[in-house]
Amino acid sequence: MTERVLVTGAAGFVGSQLVARLAEQSSFSVWGTARAKLEGHHSELISVGEVNGDTDWSKALEGQRVIIHAAARAHIMDEAAADPLAEFRRVNVAGTLNLARQASEAGVWRFVFISSIKVNGEQTSPGHVFTAEDSPAPEDAYGISKREAEQGLQKIVQETGMEVVIIRPPLIYGPGVKGNFASMVRLVAKGLPLPLGAIHNKRSLVALDNLIDLIITCIDHPAAANQVFLASDGEDLSTSELLRRVGTAMGKPVRLLPVPAPLLQFGATVLGKKAMAKRLLGSLQVDIAKARDVLGWSPPLSVDEGLRRCFIDNQDV
Repeated sequence: MTERVLVTGAAGFVGSQLVARLAEQSSFSVWGTARAKLEGHHSELISVGEVNGDTDWSKALEGQRVIIHAAARAHIMDEAAADPLAEFRRVNVAGTLNLARQASEAGVWRFVFISSIKVNGEQTSPGHVFTAEDSPAPEDAYGISKREAEQGLQKIVQETGMEVVIIRPPLIYGPGVKGNFASMVRLVAKGLPLPLGAIHNKRSLVALDNLIDLIITCIDHPAAANQVFLASDGEDLSTSELLRRVGTAMGKPVRLLPVPAPLLQFGATVLGKKAMAKRLLGSLQVDIAKARDVLGWSPPLSVDEGLRRCFIDNQDV
């Protein structure tokens, strides 16, 4: 039987590729929503306008069985809002819960929510990894909003019986990626020496293709119901090793200078770049054992293949 699936945020980095992958499979009838009507998508794309607590989802929800909610106000590098938490809550909390309530009323069976590892926290200490069972400890406005959305969804589960699956990915990379990963790629492309050769942290990432594979697994897997899963490639890299792997994937030499981490931390503090230093110098490790054990899922791509796919079509991000 063909499963009807609705993907919100179908024009976004994750949503657009997810829609394309689902459309290739005969077992799914895929629809997508975006803020505005876009052409060229392999789905029925419905414009819903801005996502918030007042969005009318009725047209998009008609006949749907599964929702994959990828639409969100994402982590913003240069935040301009006077009250960032209020803005994140408006979209990520009120918008998500409004959709979930309308979905349950429309007879949707399963709601897959793309959350964030930021719900767990910003950093792991040596010898510790984040798990799906950890007590949430979000620090920034984005992570707080995702945690509050998760809590609201779990309440809706208790009230309505609609199944909810929560997926928390770390940094996602793939063709067309933006943000911090794209900035790093640009530095590698320029061939400039980078003072990160002595960084021995450990960070988990997830290739876009691996994340999409996990999401699709969660669409109809019986054991996924009302569970939280963490996503990653299953291999953790130091910042210096990641830069070398990116260089290999791009066919570019990488020049790394062995500047001690404490000196870099001091310089970042002086320049007001403590958050950036935390990402470059700190560790954030994710344990995907639950997804392996409960779902029988393993990342289909290695880190090297995931990075290679970032640069198949062009060398710029």
